[in-house]
Amino acid sequence: MKKYPLVWIAVLFFGTFTLAQQKLPSVNIKTIDGKTFNTENIKNDGKPVVINFWATWCKPCVQELVTISEEYENWQKETGVKIYAVSIDDARNAAKVPQFVSGKEWTYEILLDPNQDFKRALNVNNPPHTFLVNGKGEIVWQHNNYSPGDEKKLYEAIKKVAKGEDPGH
Repeated sequence: MKKYPLVWIAVLFFGTFTLAQQKLPSVNIKTIDGKTFNTENIKNDGKPVVINFWATWCKPCVQELVTISEEYENWQKETGVKIYAVSIDDARNAAKVPQFVSGKEWTYEILLDPNQDFKRALNVNNPPHTFLVNGKGEIVWQHNNYSPGDEKKLYEAIKKVAKGEDPGH
């Protein structure tokens, strides 16, 4: 009989723990024009936010961002989503990012994480790594790697979050 209270305490603790959403960490990184930007300022007036970690040398990253770019305007119209593409290129390659992005004609918010502090804070191992953040600033969905068609899964999750629904995992 004495074991049951411990079981209930464990259920309550772990149940509460798994329901908690991870908030974005506060890390100073750079904007594409070299200004300091704190990641707690990644906001979108209560609408969904996508944070995509990528690098110029990562072919799947570039493929994913090019594919999303073709649909981004429609996604914005339907859901109000805002995309932050966070380059993890090191300091030497980060100087190439503005020209690279300009050549792709991406309209995303581009941020630079040359020391990979933001990447580490979110436990990103390999790019591309995509996070979906709800209007409360909570990470509610994430995906690692890219295969053609993954952008459709991301958009379905964005639409759910825009409606205030749980996107699932």
